[in-house]
This record gives sequence, structure tokens and C-alpha cells, in this order.
Amino acid sequence: MVELISRDELRLAIDSGTVTVVDALGGMYYEQQHLPKALPLVEADVAAQAPSLLPDQNAAIVTYCSNESCPNSQSVANRLVAAGYTNVRKYREGIQDWAQAGLPIESGAFINA
Repeated sequence: MVELISRDELRLAIDSGTVTVVDALGGMYYEQQHLPKALPLVEADVAAQAPSLLPDQNAAIVTYCSNESCPNSQSVANRLVAAGYTNVRKYREGIQDWAQAGLPIESGAFINA
């Protein structure tokens, strides 16, 4: 089982730049709203896209999706762990919790620079 991270821990990690956040919803959901600096990565694309999006397999990575009942963040986290990533955690409460707490949210399409 992938270890969980709290909203406060995640906020501190994002603010300090010590984590890569992965939005497991992708597509139009990502474009509508996502956590600051989050990268879109859905389960079906992990094998093809993770090596370029997440080149450091030892870096801190946190997956999230919409809320506690959404399975996407766990599925993406499991795929990352299976692919050799060693420091993957999950923000179980998801973007609904983040938004309800009044924390910053970004929108727009992902541009891989």
C-alpha cells in the first residue's frame, strides 16, 4: 500500500519545491483545475510517459485525483511503484479537499517544456 500524505504536508512540500505532484484525472479535468505545478498522468499512460515526465525514480512524488472515493490516484501510484519509483505517496482526499480548504488551484492545459 502506498503511504498517504496530508493536505498540510503536501502544501509544505509544494511550497518548498520538494515534491512532484501528479494529477491522476488528466484530460479536461486537469485543464479545469489542478494542484499547483501538477503534472497530468493517467494510469494508461504511466509506462509511456513516466520516464520523461518523472525521470528521477527516487524523487518524492504525490498522486491525487478528485476525492477519497476516486481510485485513479491509487492506480497511478501502484503503476509508478511497479515501474521502480521508490518515493510515491498519495493525497487521498484529492482536489476537492484542497479546493474546499481555499488553497491555490491552477487551470489550463499541460505544456511539457
